[in-house]
Amino acid sequence: MNKTHRSYSKEKLNRLAWLLDNSIRIPGTDIRFGLDGLIGLIPGFGDAIGAVISTHILNQAAQMGAPKSLLIRMGFNIGLDALLGIIPVIGDLTDFVFKANHRNVQLLNAYLEKPGKITMHSRLFIGGMGFLLLGTVLLIGFFGILLMRWLWLSVQGG
Repeated sequence: MNKTHRSYSKEKLNRLAWLLDNSIRIPGTDIRFGLDGLIGLIPGFGDAIGAVISTHILNQAAQMGAPKSLLIRMGFNIGLDALLGIIPVIGDLTDFVFKANHRNVQLLNAYLEKPGKITMHSRLFIGGMGFLLLGTVLLIGFFGILLMRWLWLSVQGG
């Protein structure tokens, strides 16, 4: 992708993120939200629609040459936003606070400015999430073994 096209794409993504996450200001405050927050209010489908729209930024980042580690990190932001959106009331509030699209465009812009630094941070993020996932699985397994032991001892009468 040439420099002019990349600059044009970057500006379009900045505008899209602004529209989705910050385009509407609550009068008399500095609180801003966007169309993603409003779309998320649609019961059942809103958060899924918001996630689909958010993947456009992810696709553009891939076309601009972002590394897999950054794309995974951006996908995590989209997934977390959609997952939190499922929770009634709290999910709607997080749509107005988390702003995954803005985060993802900031990550992409930072990558385009300093590719090595952001790639390293994204890899560390993925490593940390992998470690957290592994720890969670091991913890669940440990409690499962304790539960089975307790049940066995209860049945044996000891």
